Amino acid sequence: MNDSHVHQKTNSTLADFYPLLSIFFSIVLITVMQQWYFGWHAREAMRVFMSVFFLVFGAFKVSKLSDFARAYAEYDLVAKHFYVYGYIYPFIELSLGLAYLFDMMPLFVNSITFVLMGVSALGVLRKLLKKEQIMCACLGTVFKIPMTYVTLAEDLLMAVMALMMLFVAY
Repeated sequence: MNDSHVHQKTNSTLADFYPLLSIFFSIVLITVMQQWYFGWHAREAMRVFMSVFFLVFGAFKVSKLSDFARAYAEYDLVAKHFYVYGYIYPFIELSLGLAYLFDMMPLFVNSITFVLMGVSALGVLRKLLKKEQIMCACLGTVFKIPMTYVTLAEDLLMAVMALMMLFVAY
């Protein structure tokens, strides 16, 4: 399962994160513009952000699916034991993105998102605590982004937003 694109350099620089930051701030911009146009509502802002996030991140993962599955199995707790999960996961993200976009089954979708991102965060935390230096598969393998606490923050942000949306009135 080890591949040359998975284990990489240890000294990450801000430039390593430019693709991730660019995409993240684009998603924030889309969310803010949508809220500015339709009126601000915290639940709607989170729903739009999560929709665009899952659609964009899932699309990057699908673009090099087998490479993503291989890289994801390096740190995800489920994919490590059930390799096929790495092939399914991007489609779960795309499905969640569509469900958030169309505001479908919010209780179910937010519950699944909370569990999914919580499990992902645990896998990332495990690797970080072991000080293993691997590449993050958050944007698939299109970009070479080192796994750092940024990856953990990304997973926790999505888990916390899903949890918050479970308690925000519909």
